[in-house]
Amino acid sequence: MPENCAQLTRPLVVPSVLPVDLARIGAEVAALEAAGVDRIQWDVMDGVFVPNLTFGPDVIAAARSYCGIGFEAHLMVVEPDELLWRYVEAGC
Repeated sequence: MPENCAQLTRPLVVPSVLPVDLARIGAEVAALEAAGVDRIQWDVMDGVFVPNLTFGPDVIAAARSYCGIGFEAHLMVVEPDELLWRYVEAGC
């Protein structure tokens, strides 16, 4: 093995919850954790930067109690600096 490849890591599995049933968000994130994913990605859209409107920090915070794996937010919003800490506080 080449010296610069001494520390290989496996790819991470980080699915988006964009296509899940929002009425069952807790069960959906719990099922992803049970399936062995590494983290869960929340695709956040504000309806301005992109035409769709998706998850606010309150939805993510509510889902946090259903699983213990890491969350990450993909902020597709006009002012990410204004919203960043709200998503961090929500568990991302």
